[in-house]
Amino acid sequence: MAKIDFGGVVEEVITAEEFTIERARRVLDGETVAVLGYGVQGPGQALNMRDNGVRVIIGQREGSKSWQKALDDGFEPGKTLFPVEEAARQATIVMNLLSDAGQVATWPVIKKQLAPGDALYFSHGFGVVYKDQTGIVPPADVDVILVAPKGSGTTVRRNFLDGSGINASYAVFQDATGKASERALALGIAIGSGYLFPTTFEKEVYSDLTGERGVLMGALAGLMEAQYNLLRSKGHSPSEAFNETVEELTQSLIRLVAENGMDWMFANCSTTAQRGALDWAPRFRDAVAPLFEELYESVVSGKETERVLSANSAPDYRARLDAELSALGNSEMWRAGAAVRKLRPENRSPK
Repeated sequence: MAKIDFGGVVEEVITAEEFTIERARRVLDGETVAVLGYGVQGPGQALNMRDNGVRVIIGQREGSKSWQKALDDGFEPGKTLFPVEEAARQATIVMNLLSDAGQVATWPVIKKQLAPGDALYFSHGFGVVYKDQTGIVPPADVDVILVAPKGSGTTVRRNFLDGSGINASYAVFQDATGKASERALALGIAIGSGYLFPTTFEKEVYSDLTGERGVLMGALAGLMEAQYNLLRSKGHSPSEAFNETVEELTQSLIRLVAENGMDWMFANCSTTAQRGALDWAPRFRDAVAPLFEELYESVVSGKETERVLSANSAPDYRARLDAELSALGNSEMWRAGAAVRKLRPENRSPK
């Protein structure tokens, strides 16, 4: 393990230098890895492992759009593409990458296919941590492990192809074979992780659900909407409001943050922008701190899990979700965004 100083706190992390892809291949030699689900995380993780020489099969509902996607990606029915139950039966490592609701629905079938010494892999601690609501209690004679990429499945694949990788956490919930940790690390390297840092199933799901509802998606969307609406109410045009709210953030400033951090981004903006950001950042922090506390407690208590499972299991959920996403996409701010994106130089048609 490499010891890294994270702002005064030293952590031990794993990189491909400490745990090489050659070592990962040796650990996974003779294993059959079944990727259950070919929707969000499935394609990226499966294709990266296949490219790295791991034997991968896919478990997916036959005839679905995801089944067709697996076909398009070169997986063959009866050879490397099977219904979920059959893929789980053939595997020695079952990577359960179905949606959280899908994991609950299929668990009784998957559980029956697990043999002693198999490994059950997740990329989210949801099902196991909230077992009272999901019913997912793994058998005592299998390894239960986790590798959670800190990004979408699309990014997992894109970063692998460009050679950068994406960071991921890893955890062992149950070590039945004595090699659970080595299996987890081998799989983490095989899916193309930039570096791996240790966590627990509980900490992964608590941080993940908080992050998604907070800075990564929910809070970001809410802040953008609030500022855009304010500017529009003060007479600013849609183009001006969107550029000052979204376009400059995504196309310029956040890239500077990614390169060298927030302080570096501040240092590379005007002195007027620096002063304003430094003065107002603490006020925004203090204003939202109670909301984040409420959010975290809602995650830990299981209220968020209950809401997710209840909503996702409703027979009309897909229709209601489509309506919510349509309302978001058709709002003035994101219609303005579509127009702005078309005007980016790389999207303009040559004359």
